[in-house]
Amino acid sequence: QVQLVESGGGLVQPGGSLTLSCAASGLTFNFYAMSWYRQAPGKERELVAVISITGASTNYAESVKGRFTISRDNAKNTVYLQMNSLKPDDTAVYYCNAQRPARNYWGQGTQVTVSS
Repeated sequence: QVQLVESGGGLVQPGGSLTLSCAASGLTFNFYAMSWYRQAPGKERELVAVISITGASTNYAESVKGRFTISRDNAKNTVYLQMNSLKPDDTAVYYCNAQRPARNYWGQGTQVTVSS
């Protein structure tokens, strides 16, 4: 049974930082590209960042470039999202995603709220 468990969300003031973690189990982690998505109230889910199997390649949404960093530790079956200079527009539920051909898995999400 595949599980993706996000953690690290919470309430933070504008300009603050958070690090999200996603622990994977039940799959061969280093076979999967890993991504973070987010969904704000009333909006569609959007891709935030993606990292390749080895971690050598990353891509980011324009809205988070220079502020967010995605990384992975294949020995720990974990992917991270370091979020700096947070803005109120970053408020959303953040979801972890694991993908390979014919396989696509989601975590349950973790809430990030940026507010003073």
